[in-house]
Amino acid sequence: MTKTKRDPENPFSYPVKVGHISANPVDVHIEADKSELEDLAKLWDVLSVESLAADLKISRWKRDGIRVKGNVRAKLVQACVVTLDPVPSEISEDLEQIFVPEGSKLARAPSGEAGEMILDPDGPDLPESFSGDTIDVGAVVTEFAALAIDPYPRKPGIEFDGHIEDSGEADRKPSPFAALKDWKKD
Repeated sequence: MTKTKRDPENPFSYPVKVGHISANPVDVHIEADKSELEDLAKLWDVLSVESLAADLKISRWKRDGIRVKGNVRAKLVQACVVTLDPVPSEISEDLEQIFVPEGSKLARAPSGEAGEMILDPDGPDLPESFSGDTIDVGAVVTEFAALAIDPYPRKPGIEFDGHIEDSGEADRKPSPFAALKDWKKD
C-alpha cells in the first residue's frame, strides 16, 4: 500500500493492489495524518477532525471480488445547530463492502420475471465495481465515517425554544364553524 497525491474530494486515500490479496484476510490499520484531518474537516464541513482510523480485514470474495470488513473510528468537533458552540463527537462504525471488477455479473441487481430489479432494503448492499487493479480503502473509510456524522449536532441540554411542536393551541386550524359561533337565533 502506498499513499498517493491528495485529491480535495478524497483527502484520505489508501490504494490496495487487488492482485496482492489472497483468500487469507490481510489485516490493515490506516490512520489519517494531520494534513489529511484538516482536509477532511473542510470536506465534511465540521470545525475539526481530531482523528480518523480504521482496522480492516481485506480478503478475496468469490472468484474476482474483494471484501473489505472492519471498524472505522473518528473524533470530530462540530458546531451546535442552536448555539454554534463546539460539540465534540465520536464515531465508531462497522463496515463491510464488497468490490467486483467492472462489468462483473456479480455487480448486477437480481431481477424478477418482468425484468424489474428486486432490492431488499434489509439485505446486503450490492457490490461496488472497480476498474484497474486497485481499490481505495481510504475512500471507503471516509465514506462510512461521513455517513455516521450527526447532521444536527446539539450541545447537551440545549433545546430549540418555541419550535412548532411546542406551540400547542396556536398550531390548530380554525374550525370552519368558528365564524358561526357568534350568530344567534332571533
